[in-house]
Amino acid sequence: MPHTITSLSELEALYGEVSQASLLKETDRIVPEYRALIEASPFAALATRGPQGLDCSPRGDGPGFVRIRDDKTLLLPDRRGNNRIDSLRNIVQDPSVALLFLIPGIGETLRVNGRAVISVEPALLESFAVDGKVPKSVIAITVDTVFFQCARAILRSELWNPARHVPRESLPSAGQILAAITNNEAGGEAYDRALPERQKTTLY
Repeated sequence: MPHTITSLSELEALYGEVSQASLLKETDRIVPEYRALIEASPFAALATRGPQGLDCSPRGDGPGFVRIRDDKTLLLPDRRGNNRIDSLRNIVQDPSVALLFLIPGIGETLRVNGRAVISVEPALLESFAVDGKVPKSVIAITVDTVFFQCARAILRSELWNPARHVPRESLPSAGQILAAITNNEAGGEAYDRALPERQKTTLY
């Protein structure tokens, strides 16, 4: 591809100096103001890396589902899912992780970078129980850097604008996608009919 950037010096010349506020907002721990954002967030994207490559997976629950143990430690329960465990496989091999927190209706997001371990301590798992169901593991993240991201991306995308919500029927369903990529060996209408109840009963 022509006209590509191949060095840091070229990149920095293209974008110019970093604004002072962008540097000052970064901390190495969870300050009270960042604590408030984490405790209000019901959703985060978890990014990991491993020998097989990168992964970014959605994580969500009630606001504050990522627990703040202290100003250097976050605890993220690994709730029930599809058992691909891509993120967990990566963490076992490379502890580097990143979190991006979103808060409905708020433009600013919060970014956390750190190092993770996977805990199966019984008392810790039990402390995250919902309806008597405990997560199989808890991701404990040691915080290296925390900073908020300005609202421009959310404003440009109009993410929280109800008028921009996409009708579900306008896009392929999970069953339709599976059927298409497996030549109808999986998915289909029966899959879609059963999916809402299956998700409801296996949420935790």
